[in-house]
Amino acid sequence: MDPVDDSPVGASVGIERLETGEQLITSDEALTFMSSIEPTELQNCVFPDSLVTVSEGGRALGLFSVTVEFARRLQQPCVLLRAQSQGTIDESPCGTTVTVYITSDLEVLEEDYHEYLELEGHSVNKRYHMVQQDGHMVMDKVTTMGEEVTKESVSYPMSVLRGLVTEGSNLLLMRLLALRKEVPENMTFTFIDQNFHIVHTSFIGLGLKRLEVGGGAMEVFGVERLIQSHEDTPTTWQCYFLEDGHLVHRAQVGSPVTMRLLELPRQPEQAFERIPLVLEEDMEMRSKFLKRKEELKADHALYLRKHPQIRALISDFLQFLLLRKPEDIFQFAREYFLTFASHQPSQASVTSRTL
Repeated sequence: MDPVDDSPVGASVGIERLETGEQLITSDEALTFMSSIEPTELQNCVFPDSLVTVSEGGRALGLFSVTVEFARRLQQPCVLLRAQSQGTIDESPCGTTVTVYITSDLEVLEEDYHEYLELEGHSVNKRYHMVQQDGHMVMDKVTTMGEEVTKESVSYPMSVLRGLVTEGSNLLLMRLLALRKEVPENMTFTFIDQNFHIVHTSFIGLGLKRLEVGGGAMEVFGVERLIQSHEDTPTTWQCYFLEDGHLVHRAQVGSPVTMRLLELPRQPEQAFERIPLVLEEDMEMRSKFLKRKEELKADHALYLRKHPQIRALISDFLQFLLLRKPEDIFQFAREYFLTFASHQPSQASVTSRTL
C-alpha cells in the first residue's frame, strides 16, 4: 500500500490562488435574489423528487432522488437537502450522494459530497467536505483509487465566497426559480470546482414548453445552469419543472443519459377549513332545525300513545329502584330487565321477521 499523504494543503493555498487572479464576484442580481427569499417560498420547496435515469434508447440505468426538509445544525435553523444518484456506466456501478445544510438565504453551512465508481478489480471513491469555521470555508478532499489514498485541503475566507452556490444548494436554488417561473438576468454565482478553483456558475431561464410527463403532455418551466471550468470547456445542465416545482427532466447537454419523471407525484388531499355552525346567525338552518325537532317530537309522542305499556314499565322500574336504592345502578337495571328476556316472541312472529 502506498503511503497516505495526509499533509494539508492549508489556508495558504486558498490565499495564493486568490492572489493569482482567481477571485470572482457574484453578480448583484444573484445576491438580490438570495436576499429576497421568503419563508413561504422555502415551505413550498419541502417535498421529495424521484426520477429515473435512462439511456438514449430508453433503457433504465438508475435512479435520482432529492429530498428537502427543515432542520437544525448546531441549534441554527436551516434547510437540509439530500440528493442521491445511483446507476451504471458501461455496466460498472456508480453513484453520487450530496448532503448540504443551507440557511434561508441559501448560504451553505456545510456540505458533504461523495462520488464512487466500481471498476473491475478496484474502485474509485472521491469525497469532498466543506464547512464554515471561524469566517472561512474549510474544504477537504479524499480520493481513493484502489489502495492509493490522497488527501487535499484548502480554506477560503467567506468574504470572497459571497453568493457561493454548491452542488447541493443549486438544486434548491433551481426549485425556487421554477416556482417563481422567472430567472432574472445576469444570475451569476460563485462556485468551487473539484480542484478547489473558484469559478462562476450562471442560471438562464428557458421559458415554458410542453414535455411528455406521466403519459401526457404538460407545460413545464426550464432552467439552464452553466458551470465555467478553469481548465476545460464549460458544463451545461438543463432542468424542467412542473408548476409546483417538481423536477421532471434533468440532463447534461451533450450526454446521451437523461433523468426523467415517469409518474406524476401524488397531490396532497385538500384540507377544508371547518366553519363553526351558529344557528342563531343562519335563519334558514335554524328554520330547518326547528321543523325537524317538531317532527321528531310528534313521532315520539305517537309511538308512546300506541304503546302505553312503556310508561307503565318505566314507572315500575323507577319505583323499584327508589325502594332498593342500589349502589350499582347499572347492575340493578341489568338484573331487572333480564326477567323480560324470558318473554320470547312466538315462532310465527320470528319466522315472519326473517323473510
